Amino acid sequence: MEKNREIALTQMRKSVEKLGSSTEKYGDLTLMRFLIARSMDPENSAKMFVQWQKWRTTMVPNGFISESEIPDELLPRKCFLQGPSNDGFPVLLFKACEHFPSKDQLQFKKFVVHLLDKTLASSFRGREIGNEKLIGVLDLQKITYKNIDARGLITGFQFLQAYYPERLAKCYILHMPRFFVSVWRMVSRFLEKATLEKIVIVTNEEEKKDLMREIGEEVLPEEYGGRAKLIALQDVTVPHLTDAVL
Repeated sequence: MEKNREIALTQMRKSVEKLGSSTEKYGDLTLMRFLIARSMDPENSAKMFVQWQKWRTTMVPNGFISESEIPDELLPRKCFLQGPSNDGFPVLLFKACEHFPSKDQLQFKKFVVHLLDKTLASSFRGREIGNEKLIGVLDLQKITYKNIDARGLITGFQFLQAYYPERLAKCYILHMPRFFVSVWRMVSRFLEKATLEKIVIVTNEEEKKDLMREIGEEVLPEEYGGRAKLIALQDVTVPHLTDAVL
């Protein structure tokens, strides 16, 4: 198994070079995420990797998205950063009742990058290793039709799939109302099987217990049965954000 892994990594590095790019700055753990996402196919993994590099250069030219670039999205204080979980993953909690479809799609996309980058960077211990993951919690409690943003949800998950491969450990969806079920069915069509398998729609007590076990009572906010206070994303300082490769 280890030998096959080394062969795949070597082939992927060569394929990236053939595509006119380089893996020099990236460790094996980073490249393995792309290989896993593309079923260990070196050529497809290399294509995905190069596309990601080009996207980062265009979308995040400074290496990170500053808060000054996304003021409208940060204003409602709808994202919270908790953690680490029992497995050492940061927990990104999103309150959908505070979100409204954006009139500025570029700012929204930058916001998605900012929250994913900051969440992952919060788990760095001195430097990025390359295989860090996050847990997402999407809370749909108290949402109305005005909060529904299928386009935004699709954008978020597609960014995870295309540009943050194997970064999502698990995603819990809480308090899904009946009127949202049809929206979720539509959104699900845009998600890969591997992504769908990581999503849990919490509907019963056993699934609530699983959520508690995975995240941990000390990390889960009080309103979800834990002991922690909610910490808004913008109130968290992440010293390694500007140094991240992501």
